[in-house]
Amino acid sequence: MIAYDGTDFHGWQAQPDRPTVQAALEAAATTALRTPVTIVGSGRTDAGVHARGQVAHFTTDVSVDPRRLRNALNGMLPKSIGVLDVARAPEGFHARYDARARRYHYYVSLGPRPLERRWRRLMYSAPDFDRMNVAARDLLGTHNFSAFCRAKSETENRVCTVAEARWVAEEREGDRHFRIVADRFLHGMVRAVVGTLIEIGRGRRPADDLPRILASGDRREAGPAAPAHGLVLEHVGYE
Repeated sequence: MIAYDGTDFHGWQAQPDRPTVQAALEAAATTALRTPVTIVGSGRTDAGVHARGQVAHFTTDVSVDPRRLRNALNGMLPKSIGVLDVARAPEGFHARYDARARRYHYYVSLGPRPLERRWRRLMYSAPDFDRMNVAARDLLGTHNFSAFCRAKSETENRVCTVAEARWVAEEREGDRHFRIVADRFLHGMVRAVVGTLIEIGRGRRPADDLPRILASGDRREAGPAAPAHGLVLEHVGYE
């Protein structure tokens, strides 16, 4: 399991001449094991998005002591990435294709949180969270989420099944997070959903606008993407 602060990275996926989480992990693992390592994550997080429970796998013919490898990786990785656990996976395990559910949280606050500014979005006025929760019910179930997917995405299958979608009040007054659980997510999907819900919460859209947006399949019909820094991949579930 891997946690990371995505602020200084251009997302998970390795890219030429840009710092990414995958590239940092592969470089550290290659050094630790003294053999080239390719790491496959459960999914790609966008630039600036964080993770508390990312899962990844790699295969190697080198003998590995999980505890020593974890310590070695953490000694070489930048402090913004932490390997929380290393374990031997079952034969044929695939971090992406075997995942059955992913859970994201989008964190917001209605007051200044200087120590949390890198992962919690400050909102200067409160939207109507009850109204947004009513609207979010229309996300539940299996839908084509093309309207909430980046227009330039190459993903052909845009059908996702959402099991949970709701705003949750936290213990500290003024702090909330949007919790969404699905079998899979498209590029930019959660940020587009959050941005659209906030427009509904501010009265800029009707509360029953999501079915129309989903049916359109048009990204232009949904709201703007919420800023990346509020989004955290919290958990990936497997059988």
